[in-house]
Amino acid sequence: MNNQAIVSRVNFQAIMEKAEAYREDMARFLSDLVKLPSTSCHEKEVVLRIKAEMEKVGFDEVVIDPLGNILGRVGSGKHVIAMDAHIDTVDVGDRSAWTKDPFSGEIDENYVYGRGTTDQEGGMASMVYAGKIIKDLGLEGDYTLWVTGTVMEEDCDGLCWQYIVRESKLRPEFVVITEPTNLNIYRGHRGRMEIKVYVKGLSAHGSAPERGDNAIFKMAKILNELEELHGRLKNDDFLGKGSLTVSQIFSNSPSQCAVADECWISIDRRLTWGETKDSAINEILNLPSAKKFGAEVTMYRYEDPAYTGLVYPTDKYYPTWKISEDHPVVTGAVSVFKNLFHKDALVDKWTFSTNGVSIMGMENIPCIGFGPGNEVNAHAPNESVEKNHLVAAAAFYAALPLNYVENAK
Repeated sequence: MNNQAIVSRVNFQAIMEKAEAYREDMARFLSDLVKLPSTSCHEKEVVLRIKAEMEKVGFDEVVIDPLGNILGRVGSGKHVIAMDAHIDTVDVGDRSAWTKDPFSGEIDENYVYGRGTTDQEGGMASMVYAGKIIKDLGLEGDYTLWVTGTVMEEDCDGLCWQYIVRESKLRPEFVVITEPTNLNIYRGHRGRMEIKVYVKGLSAHGSAPERGDNAIFKMAKILNELEELHGRLKNDDFLGKGSLTVSQIFSNSPSQCAVADECWISIDRRLTWGETKDSAINEILNLPSAKKFGAEVTMYRYEDPAYTGLVYPTDKYYPTWKISEDHPVVTGAVSVFKNLFHKDALVDKWTFSTNGVSIMGMENIPCIGFGPGNEVNAHAPNESVEKNHLVAAAAFYAALPLNYVENAK
């Protein structure tokens, strides 16, 4: 038995220097991605641009799956690791709120500007160049790294990874989610679900409403009870409180001169630790007015076709997830951070939801988050990301796999 200490091949200083050398390459690549609008279900052109860059920098294999996700492979060792960026974006909203063209991909000395720079194509740019750094510095080891650019996340978090795990049969030992973390290490977030509440009434002429049964009035009583329910939802010391907001209200009647015979609402329900789809639905079903009026409470279902034409239906339920602060994937990431940046990492959580809802929430594959940009810029006008963040993230992604396998038991 060899008792000699293992000499690590992870030269953190060399990795940082190489990442810095690719600062402008990453910025230009990200700029190209921003110039290709890629809202959910319309990602084809940006996927092809990523494919070209992966091939250019020397990935061992690049494939596009039937859902339209792009997967690039570095290495072929036994430890399978993945790093993920969703490459769809939300739309731009009110263009008058933008001081720069959201699709210009403008670059200055310190920033890249435009829709998707933070959420979340900046992570993709850093991951691709992490692959190049691994190749340049000979950081391959007994691991296979898959860099994934995933689709439809903004419309349906985690659908892409449901497909990758269940259909493509790729099941990594852990996944790094490169959503924006402001260069902190994240280990979870609340889940969410989209709920429909429906009540039936009886129509009558508006001149004699007493002959009918107004569904909107019924829903008004349910709405008051939902507001009260929000205030007493569960709390978790790490993830925070569950929440509930009514996001949409609809009604139907034969005319504007008639009693409404249908009313339904949409609820955005954020789920903290210990809350599930069943518990959330039952809380609403058990409201006094919901019982009295026979409300129907269901989950919405996602059935939109990908840009490839494939439909892969799923319920709009996105489970809560977290891993412990002493999990080996977390402690390994903290160690890499300290060695690269010579300071302690902040270990925290996202406010919003990510593909971790399926990777960890459904499939129990450990996840951590580390990404360029600040989540406060996600979905906001004047989105941008610092070049320094792209460099730091690329260094982190390049150092992590070999550090992990060298320390694997």
